[in-house]
Amino acid sequence: MSATVRIMTYQVGRCRGGDGRIDPERIAAVIAEGRPDILALQDIDTDAGGQLHQLEKRLGMTAYAKEKAGGNAFLSYFPLAGLRTYDLGEGGCCLRGDADVRGKRLHLFNLRLSSALGRRGRQIHSLLSRDLLGDDALVCPTIVLGDFGDIIWTLANLELNLRLRQAIRPLWSATYPARFPLIGRDRAYLKGKIRVLDASILRSPLARRASSHLPLILTAEIQDPACILRVKELKRSGMEVAAG
Repeated sequence: MSATVRIMTYQVGRCRGGDGRIDPERIAAVIAEGRPDILALQDIDTDAGGQLHQLEKRLGMTAYAKEKAGGNAFLSYFPLAGLRTYDLGEGGCCLRGDADVRGKRLHLFNLRLSSALGRRGRQIHSLLSRDLLGDDALVCPTIVLGDFGDIIWTLANLELNLRLRQAIRPLWSATYPARFPLIGRDRAYLKGKIRVLDASILRSPLARRASSHLPLILTAEIQDPACILRVKELKRSGMEVAAG
């Protein structure tokens, strides 16, 4: 039996909009428009009482992050466990969480890469190493999503597409810059028995003002029957600080 989940990835740029105004409430309104079950945020203030806490309270979701200014975070209606941060080097970062989606485990990797070509290539090499996506322990369906930072196609894109499956995207997949999107920097890759049934980009007037990126929304189906969990294996908590 499969399970479906609605996932959004959103680079919020510390909640600073195209007008220069920092407004978490505006970001929360965009997220509410997208109606995700799980949200991967990049470049958000995760300090106690900061922007992430405001979004958590406003949306009624549970926040998972390591307290850090300008880090990555998850907001979710499903419980997450195994939270861990990875330094990809030279400004690149990745946050992992394992979600329990109606009794099925889903590995989530939420990342932000550099737009500098050399740095980005080295960050992707770290991402695909045995310490992260090359780990043999990743036996359940996996989705890698976030801000990939690319402006032009490079060998790093080829390496990603050889090692992972790119999730389907809308016909016009540009998400950046939000006011006049030309570049598809925000996307997702898949590993294992998971597929994306539908993909859309939220292009509302509010979304175009709230951040420099538009959010990407995916409806994913987890198909692997071997990754069934007992609910008690995953403990739901509030703001969770990653180990290490």
